[in-house]
This record gives sequence, structure tokens and C-alpha cells, in this order.
Amino acid sequence: MKDFFAHETAVIDADCLIGKNTKIWHFSHIMSHSVIGENCNIGQNVVVSPKVVLGKNVKVQNNVSIYTGVICKDDVFLGPSMVFTNVINPRSAIKRQDQYLETIVEKGASIGANATIVCGNNIGKYAFIGAGAVVTKTVLPYALVVGNPSKQIGWVSEYGHRLAFNAEGFATCKESGQKYQLINKNVIQL
Repeated sequence: MKDFFAHETAVIDADCLIGKNTKIWHFSHIMSHSVIGENCNIGQNVVVSPKVVLGKNVKVQNNVSIYTGVICKDDVFLGPSMVFTNVINPRSAIKRQDQYLETIVEKGASIGANATIVCGNNIGKYAFIGAGAVVTKTVLPYALVVGNPSKQIGWVSEYGHRLAFNAEGFATCKESGQKYQLINKNVIQL
């Protein structure tokens, strides 16, 4: 007996591990050897390629492609129609499956609608990737990045609010009241 929900139009290949209370919606394809944690939500028309790993409570919106080499830690948000790549120089006539690059999205990170994450560039914990951004380099924890190619324009809290650091390098999240410190381009929650 399975302890997750899959819509009747979803295709789930053999040898997948799918956690308790996960929901997989219309026309999505979960390919072999994928690992999906508990309490995830996989929207409509999502492709999860072989050997992808999704942690607990990952939210994948509609029309997302998650290719081999991607690891998303707990509480990651993947916005509508965003995409990961897995080969730097793809060519139709040349097989490069042995050249897939790993991309790790750390705990609590959010990736906005229509963003593209070029393979091999990790996303730090609680980072926020703006809608439509094209990430071509690693993103620091708590960083806010936008544009094509993406550029860091600030910092965000675990609740996703912009942080305004004072002259001493301290900031407070306006929603949670959590305190943060900026030291040498690294944000830490106090």
C-alpha cells in the first residue's frame, strides 16, 4: 500500500522512492531511481529525471524540469516553469550522459518562475532566485539574485524578506523578528 498520492495521469517508473504524504499531480513523470521525500508537492507536467533527489517538504510548481544531477534539500521551492540543466555544452548528436554536473539546492532556497539554473552552480540555503533569472554561478546562502545573467542585489531572511543591514552588520527580519549578521559576505542567523 502506497502512502503518497499520485494522480491517475502521473507516470511513476519502477525503483522510485516516494515519501509519505507526497502528492504528484496531473501528467507528471517520476523517472527511475528518483528519491522524493515526505510531504512534497509535485505540480502538473513536472519531469523528475533519474537519480534526482528531493528532500522533505519540497514544493515543485507546474511545468518544472528537474534533470539528473540535481539534489534539492528540505523546504526548497521551485517556481512555475523553472528549469535545471545538466550538461554545459549539449549537442543532439553527441551523448554526454557521463558528463552530467551536480547541482545542489540547499535547505529553504526558493527559485522563481521561469528561472534557469545552469548545472554545476549550487544555490545556498535560504537563497532567493528572482523570476526569470539565469544563474550562471554559485549563489551564496541568503543571497537575493535577479537578472540574466543573475546578479546579487541583496540578502533575504529565512522568511524571504529583504534584509537591511546597519553599519555594524546586523539586520532583523520584519516578519519573524529573527536576527542576522553579515560578516565578510556571509550571512548568519543569530
